[in-house]
Amino acid sequence: MTSDSPAHRTALAGPAIRRALADIDGAPDTVASDRAADRADDLLARIAWSRLAEPGDRVAHELIACLGAESALRMLMRGSTGSDFRRACERRVAETADEAISPPEVTDRALAAAVKRWLPRLDRQATHEDVVRAQHSGLTVVVPGDDLWPRSLHDLGAHGPLVLWVRGDPAHLSGAALSVVGSRAASGYGSEVTAEFSAAAAETGATIVSGAAYGIDAVAHRTALHLDRPTVAFLAGGADRAYPRAHESLLKRIAEQGAICAEMPPGAAPTRWRFLMRNRLIASLSTATLVTEAGPRSGSLNTAGHAAEIGRPLGAVPGPVTSAASMGCHRLIRDYGATLVSSAADVLELLGAATDPLPGPDTAAASRQPAIHRRLLDALPLRGTRTLRDAAARAGLDPDEARDAAAELELLGFMTREETPDGGEERWRLNRRE
Repeated sequence: MTSDSPAHRTALAGPAIRRALADIDGAPDTVASDRAADRADDLLARIAWSRLAEPGDRVAHELIACLGAESALRMLMRGSTGSDFRRACERRVAETADEAISPPEVTDRALAAAVKRWLPRLDRQATHEDVVRAQHSGLTVVVPGDDLWPRSLHDLGAHGPLVLWVRGDPAHLSGAALSVVGSRAASGYGSEVTAEFSAAAAETGATIVSGAAYGIDAVAHRTALHLDRPTVAFLAGGADRAYPRAHESLLKRIAEQGAICAEMPPGAAPTRWRFLMRNRLIASLSTATLVTEAGPRSGSLNTAGHAAEIGRPLGAVPGPVTSAASMGCHRLIRDYGATLVSSAADVLELLGAATDPLPGPDTAAASRQPAIHRRLLDALPLRGTRTLRDAAARAGLDPDEARDAAAELELLGFMTREETPDGGEERWRLNRRE
């Protein structure tokens, strides 16, 4: 069934959301066994939204906060425009005395653009498959308002996640935690101090949080596992999808002893944009963030920037002044007020530090490309071509945004337009990512 067919829109609208998924064996036990029936529609609507919106989509977050996930989804299914959403939010504000409900603080143009990028992703069958995959993979769905929803994520405001897919015990998402991030190509020095400082935090009862990548991330997770302490891994793709593949056994152990968490639906592929947005979850879930080894362009600086922006204590471990692998840490200490961490005692002090806001590093400097450019390039195959319409849907961009970005990227030499001999839709080829 196509996403724009009337039958598709009816099948997912309103209370029919729950009925549309009722034929999935075991679905209620998988996603809503401990929830009242009146919450099931909101839950399933958020499951649909986790596919529609890319991580950190402010417009989706604000519309759902105002109208509710189910009502916002029902309007989208009916083909509502950005102006329709604006008027609905204004009526909602006028009808309620709840001061927490407010109209979206985005422009009409942003609302219209959001509708354009969501519509191509409407897919009833894909939503069915998300629930089935969650059931088969043993995933738990946690949404705002649940007892297990980590309150620390509220600090992200309108850029917070709409839903979390969890493999393991969601209880580990709350409580004292230390985020440990750093280089994928960790040195012996970086691995040694990461193990020492992660152990110090874990032994006090703090959960170790990281991204399950090679290098520093893996050392932090393995240290907690060795001590039989909980650890949480945030993934940029689906929580059921081992990434990197070589860490499949490590992720299995993390799920058994802690939790694997993602905001993308099961089976979703990681992209560079999703990695960057995943970092905000690593930073916000934790009491403090520690960068133990990072080069000048390390993605760990992006996590550090998120931590600083929301007022989390930020620590960095110094290294040899001649080491390129420590240049990022030195920059955090010198220019951005990160605490210099050189001992286990410093780590414990960091965990207990007051959350005074720190000036954040220019995380955009890690990549000079605008976010829309990065997302569009991520949506192109490494080999072969793809239509701009397909790439826009995969990137979560509206067609107009994608068209403008493609024109700029073509001029910059990142993409090549290929004419089709039969006069069909143009296809685009990736030249380079950066």
